[in-house]
Amino acid sequence: MPSAAGKRHPEPKREYLLVQLQHGLRTPINAIIGYSRLLLEDGSSYACRLPDLQRIHSAGKRLLNLVDEVLDWDNLRDPQFDLRSPAFTHRVQHDLKDPLNVIVGYTEMLLEEADDTELDHLSEDLHNILTAAGQLRRTIDDLEALGTANGVTGQSQHLAAAAALAYDAVETLHSLTAQHDQEARAARVLVVDDNDSNRDLISRHLIRHGYRVETAQDGQQAVRMMQERSYDVVLLDVIMPHMNGYEALALIKSDEDLLHVPVIMISAYDDLESIARCIELGADEYLPKLFNPVLLRARVAACLEKKRLRDRERVFLRTIRSEQEKSEKLLLNILPEPIAQRLKQGESSIADEFAEVTVLFCDLVDFTGFGSRHDASTVVDRLNEVFRTFDDLVETNGLEKVKTIGDAYMLVGGLPIVRTDHAAAVADVAVAMTEAVERLNRTHRESIQARVGIHTGPVVAGVIGRTKFTYDLWGDTVNVASRMESHGIPGRIQVSECTYRRLREEFIFEKRGKISIKGKGRMKTYLLCGRR
Repeated sequence: MPSAAGKRHPEPKREYLLVQLQHGLRTPINAIIGYSRLLLEDGSSYACRLPDLQRIHSAGKRLLNLVDEVLDWDNLRDPQFDLRSPAFTHRVQHDLKDPLNVIVGYTEMLLEEADDTELDHLSEDLHNILTAAGQLRRTIDDLEALGTANGVTGQSQHLAAAAALAYDAVETLHSLTAQHDQEARAARVLVVDDNDSNRDLISRHLIRHGYRVETAQDGQQAVRMMQERSYDVVLLDVIMPHMNGYEALALIKSDEDLLHVPVIMISAYDDLESIARCIELGADEYLPKLFNPVLLRARVAACLEKKRLRDRERVFLRTIRSEQEKSEKLLLNILPEPIAQRLKQGESSIADEFAEVTVLFCDLVDFTGFGSRHDASTVVDRLNEVFRTFDDLVETNGLEKVKTIGDAYMLVGGLPIVRTDHAAAVADVAVAMTEAVERLNRTHRESIQARVGIHTGPVVAGVIGRTKFTYDLWGDTVNVASRMESHGIPGRIQVSECTYRRLREEFIFEKRGKISIKGKGRMKTYLLCGRR
């Protein structure tokens, strides 16, 4: 943004000069009052100097009151008010400079004593007071020049720069005010007060500036209205029958759906304890009942801006939570939930040994031939239909799908959460899988067959990959289960002797006898028929 000096501004107007002069007067006065108050509060080590510090502090407060009188906006905005009048010049030269001279005199005297007694911390703040007094004197000189110049066009270079800065500030204020007026038309305000006149007065001020206003007569009604519809800001009286403002505020801030709504407390008791209590309970602003309409509008606008930012934050957080949930769902589609949780907690290498699990392989026999007879879309749809059915069976029975490889499906029972009935659970799913394929065949008039193999034994399970995770199993048990499937019979479930021994009391089997298994030689196997 260009500097004030580098921008072209219109001829300095009295309004812009006065804005800058108000700023120039109040800023050093506030510094004088602030530093003298600090010295008074820390005065235990220089108690004998406290009366003089109190005189400095009192003179600063007197200056602030005088500035408010000298630069009273109602007078200054009056076109008939003459900045060069003797009364105005006298007040500038006499009324403001008298307390300023008191401040400078006592400060310089205390500085001499502080230097003699080596009270460095006292000396530093006294120098700060003197610096502020010097700034104030220069601004008073500018104010005198404003009263004696020919109009406002013959100001000094310092005043011209001040006018430029003030012009920037005033124009920015006008722009923000216009923006606020536009936003106000969409804002809904709830005014809560048991006094009809107070409600009417506040409401009319707000309606005049474009707000949509609704009213409530007590805290109970206000909370009920807030639960039924949304408001952008609430003005809440403190002293009311049935439910006072403190109780209503506590209820609002304890409600998850209401706590984000800004609340401005309004009370005739303009004491610090009451204000502090409201802030502790969660109030955003506090106004006395004898409020300034301009201040009321400013506080409401500030609360609306806070709410707008809070609403944006809530939307942002909801979006983050939604994306996190999506990410977790995707992760759970790839990994078992306990494994996913371990990865989220920072484990980088996950490998576990399981003494006994049951592994199942299922292959859709002649699905390759099915693919050659149908278009790609039909092939994928049919495979999806079969595998979705398998997925439902796995989830319902508390097993883990490991992976699919083409038209083959692999699952395991007994990990990552150990269970003693893993073999029976896998056997139940195996029977249901073959029945599901038969039902789909009848529906679509196809002849696809499920060939299933099962083996029970130890495995190692773990996560591999850095960007694309895979949870997989390793060990001889996996190889034998795969051989049970590949050497099996279409439409049947072949199990190893290890699995048979664990299930023979619960399930019906057919002996198949010994068959040659690649890499294993001859093995005794059984065909699972169903439960007894």
